[in-house]
Amino acid sequence: MAMHGKRILIKMVNKATGTFYVTVKNPKNTTDKLKLKKYDKKTRKVEEFVEDKVK
Repeated sequence: MAMHGKRILIKMVNKATGTFYVTVKNPKNTTDKLKLKKYDKKTRKVEEFVEDKVK
């Protein structure tokens, strides 16, 4: 992914299964951690994913 401006890479992780998505966010506008409901391929259901650091 190309980096534009102040956006940073974040990893959205499902803590139960370990499945993750990688996306970007602007930390200036969104200061708290993201919690999104996304599709989990392992469980085949929509579950909650929480923001984590990309290593």
